[in-house]
Amino acid sequence: MKRLQALRIVETSYLSAATSLIWMALYYLPIGGALFRLALPLPLALLHIRRGSKAAFEGVSLSVLLLIVLMGPVRGPLILFPYGILSFWIGWCWYKNWNWWISWIVGVFIGVGGFLVRVIVLSLLVGENLWVIITRAGASLIERFVDLFNLPFSPDTAQVQLVAIGLVILQEVIFVLSLHALAFWIFPRLQASMPEPPSLLSGLIAMDPR
Repeated sequence: MKRLQALRIVETSYLSAATSLIWMALYYLPIGGALFRLALPLPLALLHIRRGSKAAFEGVSLSVLLLIVLMGPVRGPLILFPYGILSFWIGWCWYKNWNWWISWIVGVFIGVGGFLVRVIVLSLLVGENLWVIITRAGASLIERFVDLFNLPFSPDTAQVQLVAIGLVILQEVIFVLSLHALAFWIFPRLQASMPEPPSLLSGLIAMDPR
């Protein structure tokens, strides 16, 4: 029993520290953002599968506390939105051996909500409305579509906002599915089992976890 407790403490410490280091690399390094973002939820999800919900909660809390010390009381807790909450959710679903559809769909909602929270907080920090960048991307996409098909169409503000939100949702759909695929390939090699993908998605998950 003492050995199991020691292993849980060590794994919680190391995987929480790894999560914090990835978050700092994502925040400060100018390159590798996509790779760091994809890797960020995996250590705590792995901890959840291997050591259970209590260890996972401790891991998320420890990561937040460590980042508060290293990055301050505002930037540190931002790891929760959505990565900390998302890692706990998908880890819990995999620990319970739930269907991918549940973890994926709810994970997308968590990702979208966390993205919006992060945009709001960062907008307050820099003193500018960062949602404008997303809106411009939506407007640019509509303009390209209109030019491609030569349509007599001029989008209004509401339509541009809907396209911008659609881009955020699409981004999270791809991101959460990529997390599932990457974990399905890596985790069995670390003696951490997770549910098989549903038959409809099995063709997309070409990597063999064994």
